[in-house]
Order: sequence, then C-alpha cells, then structure tokens
Amino acid sequence: MRDGDSGRSHLLPLLAIGAIATACGIALGLLIDWFPTAASEESGPIDTLWDVLLIVSVPIFVLTQTFVLYSVWRFRMRPGEELEDGPPIHGNTRLEVIWTAIPAIILVALCSYAYVVLRDIETAEASEMKVRVVGEQFTWTFYYPGDGGKEVASNQLYLPTNTQVRFDVQSKDVLHDFWVPAFRLKIDAVPGITTRFRVKPDKAGVFPVVCAELCGLGHSVMRQSAHVVAPGVFDKWLADLRAKGRPGGEQPGGEEATGEEAGGAAPDGKALFTSVQPSCGSCHTLSDASSTGSIGPNLDETLKGKDAAYIQAGIEDPGAEVTKGFQDGIMPNNYGDTLQPEEIKALTDYLVEVATK
Repeated sequence: MRDGDSGRSHLLPLLAIGAIATACGIALGLLIDWFPTAASEESGPIDTLWDVLLIVSVPIFVLTQTFVLYSVWRFRMRPGEELEDGPPIHGNTRLEVIWTAIPAIILVALCSYAYVVLRDIETAEASEMKVRVVGEQFTWTFYYPGDGGKEVASNQLYLPTNTQVRFDVQSKDVLHDFWVPAFRLKIDAVPGITTRFRVKPDKAGVFPVVCAELCGLGHSVMRQSAHVVAPGVFDKWLADLRAKGRPGGEQPGGEEATGEEAGGAAPDGKALFTSVQPSCGSCHTLSDASSTGSIGPNLDETLKGKDAAYIQAGIEDPGAEVTKGFQDGIMPNNYGDTLQPEEIKALTDYLVEVATK
C-alpha cells in the first residue's frame, strides 16, 4: 500500500476521534462552574462571551492536537533511519491560504463580538452614581459624594442594587488592579491617571474586593468587601457616613446593626483588630487575637514596654517609625481617615492591654 493511501485511510478515524473529543471538551467546559456568583447585569453578557470563546476554541485545540499526535506517531523515525533525511516536499499554496484565512476570519469575528459586548456594557446611564476608588499598599479606600462638594471615605464598598455605578480608579503609589470577581469587570489603578469602568449590581450580598496586580509584599492581604444592598439601606448607610464618618443602621440582609454601629456601646478593640479591613491580624502576630500574620512585625514582641501614644501613632502614621527588618509602605496609612477616633482609641487600648506588658 502506498504511503499516501495509508495516510488517507487514517483520515476518517482521526476525524471521528476529533469529533468525539470536541463534543466531550465543549460539554465539560460548559458544565464546569468557572466563575463565582454573578452579581451584576454585566455578568450575563460576559459569561456568554466566555462560553462562545470556549465553544470556538475547543474544536481548534482538538483538531491541532489530534493531527500533531498523529504526525508524531505516523512519521516517527524508525530504527536505521537516524542518518537519513526525510523525503523532499513542496508547499501547497491553496492549503496555506486556507489555514491562514480561516483563523483570520475567526479572530476578526470574535474580536468584533467582544467589542460589541464591551461597548454595550459600558454605555452610561443618566442616573449613574460615582464612586472614587483609591488603591495604595495595601488597601482600597472608597470615596462618596458628601455635603458641600466634599467627599466622605469608607474602607468598605457599599452599593445599591439596580443602580449603575461609575468607578473612577486611582493609585497613590504603585500599579494595582481593582477587581470584584462577582461583577466580572476589573481595571488597573495606575499612578498619575484615572481609569474607570461602569457596573450595575443586581444581586444583594457581600462580595470580595481584591487587587489583581502583584503590588508588593502585602498584595495577598489587599482584600476588602463590596456590600450590595437595597437602595433604601444604601441611602441610610450613606447618610450615616456623611453625618458620622462611618456606616451604621441596617446591615446587608436586613439585619439591624448592634452596638456602636447602631449608636450603642463603644467599639470593641479586639473585634476591630480582627475585622477592620485590611485586617490587622492578616499581617501581624498577636496571641490574644489568635493571629499569626508575618507580613508585619510580631506585636507580642515589638509592643512590649510601649505606651498608648506610641501605638496610636503607629496606627495613624505607620511610616513614622518602621521596625527593623521590615520596609516602609507595607502597612496602609489611611486608618486615620477610615476609622473614627473612638475606634482608633479602642484599638489602641486593646493593644496596650494585651501586648505591652
């Protein structure tokens, strides 16, 4: 049998194997839950775009790998052929045109579809709300319009459902990337310029906010929360933020806030240590709080013999005195803006009580 006839006899089995592998690959790709819970109107078109890319990519991948593996097997070197050259071959112009034109058409079609999706989800609405997002090592601060043209700051992101939000994203130091995976959109925070994107949250809940750009030693703890709540709950939260500089009242899910958040008891220092974002415990070791962070100094050791003034200064201005062996800029310097004086005092008193003796 001639070599060409043998190759053609393998074509149908190869195509059958490729078709079966393609069907299995597409089915598996569509069944896998690749993404976290969708929480925005933009999530649907973006997830559909992902599915389309997957459906187109799997057959191409299977086709190329099938013929590569077949060629490795069919045209492998046999014993005694080590010093022989392969048979001379000549190019096939028609085949080269086909395998260049088809991928080009596919790429243009997919890029056009992606462009239409992006333009559609980025269309501005007249009633959009603006939130300024500022990244720094290693925290996010969210600024909302306040009274008299001034802004009010929060270390938690609160958003109303079914309202388009425009994020104006900035950086104080290095390159960061503002990302709420549940919203499916992200964008770089670049020093010196303002980048932006729009999103309309449509699902109430609490979703992680992360930095998607390696930005330094504390990158892994640059995590906060996006609270998507009913419009009435958001309006109450924002009014309280403007009046007191901190959130309060009803919390996501309809539960009533207790303690200081509802204007009652003083804030709890230990609770602040473990819950303020970024969490103190994610960077520092402190036995009383059962925290074992190693990005920052071990507070059980470095705070021994220190007084309240030293600790408070370290919270509000961490760069004023840096512990030997650690670099400046790791601890966020915005706690003085995002925490209330009574919260800073409670945190200071707690550390004096458990770490200085």
